[in-house]
Amino acid sequence: MGVPQQASYPLSELASGSEILVIDDSSTIRRSAEIFLSQAGYPVILAEDGYAALAIILERKPALIFCDVLMPRLDGFQTCSLIRQSRQFHAIPLVMLSSRDGLFDRARGALAGATAYLTKPFTKDSLLKTVREHVHISAMA
Repeated sequence: MGVPQQASYPLSELASGSEILVIDDSSTIRRSAEIFLSQAGYPVILAEDGYAALAIILERKPALIFCDVLMPRLDGFQTCSLIRQSRQFHAIPLVMLSSRDGLFDRARGALAGATAYLTKPFTKDSLLKTVREHVHISAMA
């Protein structure tokens, strides 16, 4: 999880002391996101389910959250909804991750409070584009 010396996107784009949280029960997706984001110079935190993510959010207040839709115990919609109910964390941009790209799934994500929706498997370019589109929101909050 080291940060390369020549980061493509300066850490100053993030709110001070903030990181990007990736929540997914798939170790492959977590690892891919970690590699793509770290190579671009973004600090990353990983969680394998919604419960672990909520504890991390309380402790670290990430600048941006990527959250898988289908997870055991607490799914992405429930996790998103809980984050949106918090006064302290409701403004953090939250991008839903899903292999489903249907209108119903996107609408359900929007109803839960998702800022955006990214289809898996994602590419490095699509992931970093999403970060650039939403990271400034958190820096201004």
